[in-house]
Amino acid sequence: MSEVRRLALAESFEPFAAELSEAKARALHGSRLVNVVRAGAGTAVLQPSGRVGAVRIGDLQVEVWPKEKVKLAHLIFMLGYAADPGFRPEEVNAEGYDELWPALAESLARVCDRALRAGVLQGYRTVEESSIVVRGRIRVADQLRRQPGQISRTEIAYDEYMTDIVENRILRTALRRMRAVPRLRSGVASQLSHLDNRLDGVAVLRHGEPLPSWRPTRLNARYVPALRLAELVLRNTSAQAGDDGVEIAAFVVSMWKVFEDFVTVALREAITERGRRAVAQKRWHFDEPRTDGVSRVPMAIDLLEYDGALPVMVYDAKYKAASPDGRYPNADFYQMLAYCTTTGLDRAVLVYAQGGQPVDRRVLNSPVTIREWPLDLSLSPSEMLDSIRSAIARAHAAID
Repeated sequence: MSEVRRLALAESFEPFAAELSEAKARALHGSRLVNVVRAGAGTAVLQPSGRVGAVRIGDLQVEVWPKEKVKLAHLIFMLGYAADPGFRPEEVNAEGYDELWPALAESLARVCDRALRAGVLQGYRTVEESSIVVRGRIRVADQLRRQPGQISRTEIAYDEYMTDIVENRILRTALRRMRAVPRLRSGVASQLSHLDNRLDGVAVLRHGEPLPSWRPTRLNARYVPALRLAELVLRNTSAQAGDDGVEIAAFVVSMWKVFEDFVTVALREAITERGRRAVAQKRWHFDEPRTDGVSRVPMAIDLLEYDGALPVMVYDAKYKAASPDGRYPNADFYQMLAYCTTTGLDRAVLVYAQGGQPVDRRVLNSPVTIREWPLDLSLSPSEMLDSIRSAIARAHAAID
C-alpha cells in the first residue's frame, strides 16, 4: 500500500499551486472542502472555501483546520451538541488524535461495541404485506383495491418483534459508511466489520434518505451515545468511488455554521436552566407598519430571551476574527443596534470565536450597550458551556 500524502492547511490559507491529477482535482473540488482551479496539466490552484474537514482521495488526504487549530475532539463535540444538547464530550475518543478518520472510526467502533455488548436491541415494528395466511389485522381498503374478488392473498398488517428497527438501522448505516473510508487501520476496519456483522438482517438506510427519528427511552438507553455519534457521522461524511476508480471519503462542514449553531443551542439551554425561554430566528420588523401598501423590512433576530411574555435580552454569535487592533466588523454592531432598537431593549450580547476579555460598548447618544463576549475554542467542551452560562449571568447582573 502506497504512503498517504497528507496536506494540512489552516482555514484561511493563502492560495497555492499543487500537483494534482485531473481526477483528483475534480474530486477535491466536488467535495467543497477547497476550491480547485485547474492551472495546466497535472497542476491546480487550491483556494479556501470557508469550510473545514478532511477529504481522502486515494493516496491523497487534504485537511483544513479551523482557526486557532481547534482540537478535533472539540470540533466533533460542537457538531454533536448543536444537533442534540444531550451529546457529551466523553462520547468522542479523539483527544489523542490529530487526524479525523482514525478518531471518528475508533470512536464509532468503541461506542457501538459498548451498545451491542448486551446484545442487539429488539423492538416492535409494524409490517404490512400480502399473505396467504391471516396474521394481525386485515387492511380492508388495500384488500379491495389490490385483490378485488380474490381470496388467495390477503393484505394484512401486524407488529413483529425484531432487530430491524430504527436504532439498529442508524448504527449499521454509520458502520457501513465508516467502513467505506479507504486506508483505515486494519484493526479498526476489522472491528467495524465485526460490528456490522452483528447487525445482520438489519436494513441499511439508502444514501440521501432522511435520518429516521428516534427518542431516548429506558429501553434504548445503552444505545444513546452510539446513536448520537452515528447520526453525526451520517450527517457529515460521505464515502464513494470516484472517477477512474479512485476511492473518496469526505467530512466537510462550514465552521461558521458549526460555531453559530453550537452557541445558539448552548445559549438556549443555559437560558432554559434559568427558568426562562429563548426563541431562535425570531421574526421581527425593522420599520413600523405602513398604510401605503409598501412592505415592511423583515428581520430575523438570532436569539431573543423572554421573561414571561416580555423580551429581555438579544444574543448573536459570529465566527469572525478580530482585526489586528482587536476590533470586530462594524456591521455586527449595526445589526445588534437594530435588534435592540426595534425590540425596545438596551442590552445585547455578541459572542465571538476568539480568546480575550469581554468588552462593553455603550452606543453614542443611545441607552444601548453591546457586550462582546469572546468564546475561546481552545477551552474544553465543559469550559465552553460554562463560558456561555457566564455570558448570560454577567449580562443580566449588569442590568439587575
